[in-house]
Amino acid sequence: MNLFSLALKSIKNRRFSFTLTVVSIGLSVLLLLSVERLRHEARESFANTVSGTDLIVGARSGQVQLLLYSIFRIGNATNNISWESYADIRQHPDVAWTIPLSLGDSHRGFRVLGTNRDYFQYYRFGRKQRLSFAQGNVFEGVYDAVLGADVARELGYSLGQSVTLSHGTGDVSLMEHGNSPFRIVGILEKTGTPVDRAVHVRLEGIEAIHIGWEGGRPTALARIRQSALDVSALQPKSLTAVMLGLNSPMAVFRVQRFVNDYSQEPLLAALPGVALQELWDTMALAQQALMAVSLMVVLVGVTGMATAMLTSLNERRREMAVLRSVGARPLHIFALVQGEAIIVMLCSLLLGVVGMLALQGIVAPILQQEWGLYLPIRWLSASEWLLLGLAFGCGLLVGLIPAYRAYRYSLADGMTVRL
Repeated sequence: MNLFSLALKSIKNRRFSFTLTVVSIGLSVLLLLSVERLRHEARESFANTVSGTDLIVGARSGQVQLLLYSIFRIGNATNNISWESYADIRQHPDVAWTIPLSLGDSHRGFRVLGTNRDYFQYYRFGRKQRLSFAQGNVFEGVYDAVLGADVARELGYSLGQSVTLSHGTGDVSLMEHGNSPFRIVGILEKTGTPVDRAVHVRLEGIEAIHIGWEGGRPTALARIRQSALDVSALQPKSLTAVMLGLNSPMAVFRVQRFVNDYSQEPLLAALPGVALQELWDTMALAQQALMAVSLMVVLVGVTGMATAMLTSLNERRREMAVLRSVGARPLHIFALVQGEAIIVMLCSLLLGVVGMLALQGIVAPILQQEWGLYLPIRWLSASEWLLLGLAFGCGLLVGLIPAYRAYRYSLADGMTVRL
């Protein structure tokens, strides 16, 4: 305890250099922890986007591309699925339920998803959590809409208001379906998934607003008020993708083979878990590179601590000599300098952890709003504790260098006046 108290007093006398060293290492630890947390939470966010779905069916392309546009609403399909093919797949004896998906329109930068009531009954996210409503209920009429939580919050919408869909998926569209507005009948609870940033309408509604459109442009027929049309005549001609739930997990590969070998048109059935893993693997190199850079930054910061301590040793020779003269042994000097390194590392790690949590609190809403990445504020995980342990261990190892140099200083060397 006397050595620890002495180390604290020594640091107090060199508080300026001590503060710079702690801030330098603390920032490097902050970077290391932030990269690890972002990597972990991004993976969790990807994995929790959809659960309970056995297969996703779309036009033949890559399974990662299919996953991106059907679940994450990123990009567009190369082709659509005909309604006849969807009906065949739905009637397969191993298929328990289906969720049809139709994409292609937007509302003020948010994707519009055409589907049916099965979406709210069978769609699962996280640990097989169901979608729930914050306000309102499922759509009933052709021109009813259910908003994701982020859409309602960012655009300030409430139940009963009208929204106009735009043709295409850009943030700005010059072609709007202004003659057929939709009425908001429901707002979903927050899920932390792309569901929060989608406008959900009936498949018949998607068909209704496109009646009279040719080549992506409205004709004179499009000016007719579609609410007067027969709902039974609004069956979609095609879909973007279909989510499947099977009667038994044992049937997954049998149904997948049925879809992939479908003779009427080229289709692809992807397993969501496999596609998610493939998507994550494509980013593995970037993750490893970023983690390596973060580790190097920590190592540079720790090396800077050793450099500062070695530089100060030459100025502290008389201090060491006085300690030796009052009975301190070389091992005590070694422990004193190493104790200072321990204090520096503990303060740096504490600063890094606090800084990471504060930074997460600031950027988490931005990441969720812009990219749909949910970063919950939580305590350190096992992997983060491991990284802190590695950083602390590096600090102790590097601190051995100045401690050993101080150990080697002799009383005579410390009392000698160098000219």
